[in-house]
Amino acid sequence: MDVSQYLSVFLDEAKEHLQSLNDNIMTLEQDPENEDCINEIFRSAHSMKGMAGTMGYTRMQNLTHDMEDVFSDVRAGKIKIKSADIDVLLQCLDAIQGYVDNITENQDEGTDEHQNIIKSLADIRNGGASGGDAAPAAPAAEAAAPKEEAASADGPAPGADGTQDYRAIRLDPSVKSTLEEAKSQGKKLYGVTVHIEESCILKAARGFLVFKGLEEIGEIAVSEPNTQDIEDEKFEYSFSLILITDESKEKIEEIVKAVSEVESCEVGEYDPSGAKPAEEKETAPAAEAPAAPAQAPAAAAPAANKPAPAAGGGGGAGGKKPVGKPVVNRTVRVDIEKLDVLMNLVSELIIAKNSLISAANTSGVSNVNEQIEYLESVTTNLHESVMKVRMVPIESVLQKFPRMIRDLNKTLNKKMELTMTGEDTEMDRTVVDEIGDPLMHLIRNSADHGIENAELRAQRGKPEVGQIFLHAFQDGNSVVIEVGDDGNGIDAEAVKNKAIEKGVVSPEQAALLTEKQCVELLFHPGFSTAKVVSEISGRGVGLDVVKSKVESLSGEVTVKTKLGEGSTWVIRLPLTLAIIQALMVIIGQEKYAIPLDSIQSIEDVSPKDIKFVENKEVINLRGSVLPLVRLNEVLDTNSTREPDEDMVVVIARKGDQLAGLVIDELMGQQEIVIKPLGKYTNKCKLISGATILGDGEIALILDTNSIF
Repeated sequence: MDVSQYLSVFLDEAKEHLQSLNDNIMTLEQDPENEDCINEIFRSAHSMKGMAGTMGYTRMQNLTHDMEDVFSDVRAGKIKIKSADIDVLLQCLDAIQGYVDNITENQDEGTDEHQNIIKSLADIRNGGASGGDAAPAAPAAEAAAPKEEAASADGPAPGADGTQDYRAIRLDPSVKSTLEEAKSQGKKLYGVTVHIEESCILKAARGFLVFKGLEEIGEIAVSEPNTQDIEDEKFEYSFSLILITDESKEKIEEIVKAVSEVESCEVGEYDPSGAKPAEEKETAPAAEAPAAPAQAPAAAAPAANKPAPAAGGGGGAGGKKPVGKPVVNRTVRVDIEKLDVLMNLVSELIIAKNSLISAANTSGVSNVNEQIEYLESVTTNLHESVMKVRMVPIESVLQKFPRMIRDLNKTLNKKMELTMTGEDTEMDRTVVDEIGDPLMHLIRNSADHGIENAELRAQRGKPEVGQIFLHAFQDGNSVVIEVGDDGNGIDAEAVKNKAIEKGVVSPEQAALLTEKQCVELLFHPGFSTAKVVSEISGRGVGLDVVKSKVESLSGEVTVKTKLGEGSTWVIRLPLTLAIIQALMVIIGQEKYAIPLDSIQSIEDVSPKDIKFVENKEVINLRGSVLPLVRLNEVLDTNSTREPDEDMVVVIARKGDQLAGLVIDELMGQQEIVIKPLGKYTNKCKLISGATILGDGEIALILDTNSIF
């Protein structure tokens, strides 16, 4: 069977499990006794191991298996996780991430065995063992041997012909008491033996599907071989289990036979009183093996302590679903390209709606207005629905930052704490995918340049632990992300001197710069105030990347700073890059669109109210002096208004800056579809795209941010 068709599902699941492991190990460092965390880590490692095994990635499978062994011992109370162990576990996650990256690039996990990490994981287990009574803490390869020996010694393991029989299953006292208790409550007990076709390639996957189907109608108390061996395909072509359920025998047969490549199954009522007892400790290590919870007393424990089956199809199953986890996943993964096609169709529908409105207004036909209004309602609702499909929480980008701060604490020998709010703020998937790198640069910048060392913080009367914050929130049709710290702040004089030294500005130009303009020099490519180049910063790559990336997403980035108190970087991004509300205007003989979220107000200004400051036109608007920009001059066209006529001025906003844009006529507000102009027009910063109007004309979209 070709498993490459499942590769994209495997990679999506692997990334989710890696993020879950990262988050829970970080939590575990603060609270080593957190049982929920320990169980969740065990489940994620267990699932990843099963997925990797099913896909044939044995190195990744071995590493996650050893990690799972560690947490099996932690759950059993044999070892305690110490601070030093967290470093090893995070190294293990980095190694697994390396495997996933290799698989993403070339569908191959690579050749690195990571023996040093495997040895460190074994050392964690050995360090927690107490004499000869503890479970063996050996690598996976050594642990597998006693499992197989125990299976053959137990009796019910596959015989020479590989057959199985549920009647031969031996029971632990705890499992037996669980079955007897269930029977006394009126539950039905069935023994099930499943025979898989010998031509089947993925036996473990078929076993998983059987377990998954039966778990939906009851609880699997015990299986033979155990779930671990079934998951690792350490069985012939048959396995047995005992099921506690309210359903009928026929229903069980129907579920099992619905799984492809199952040759046959045998189902019968089961009586626990006649079952043989399990062998004593020395002959039943399989029941105590780290990843065989279905055989151990865990069968009687809460379902939350049992591992979830592997989502990739290779995991075992040994009980009810974990408490608090949804039984049915109501989300569907959709390729972003399919959404782009859908969005394009919605865009064309909006263009068609605008054409209808234009035609009705031109011809004076009134009887179609009602239908147009209905079409407008439908297209608006469709647009909103598609937008919601494309919207994802920004949380997916922010999840990796706590781990990054932990690593920077050790690298920079500083004490820092990251506070994040607004992780549930939603943005267009395209924007979320692109914003991760700029945010990472800003946080690293705060950690390296912003937060002072402990001695300096003490001198300034600040707490020993530096605070870095990241706040995300929606503001109208934009999402604002603020990244800041309570550290040094930015020394505008130092930035100015560095700019003169690097030849970015001349001494004469520098003398005319305001403090705000000096700070904005940091966005210049190759500019850095670091005295020493380190792996964290100092090469002048970072803030210019932030600015160019944010502007490519039609956003803006500004900075607020106070020397000695800290800095805050403010990124403002559009919710979507496809369809926006815009103000339609006429300049000269041409129609233009100005995005509505960048407009503060529209004013009627008399020519006699215009003043001059440094030979530039300004107006006094309710106590604020704003520069005037005549768009007909910027766009090199002739104005249709007389010089002595009152001017229509659109007040545009960029951060806390305002400017007045002089236009000739207002057309009104309209929903428009942004069409990119291609790479040939990239040089013109003033134009961010184009749109098709209802009458078929093309209107250019003005990027007001480029005017400031």
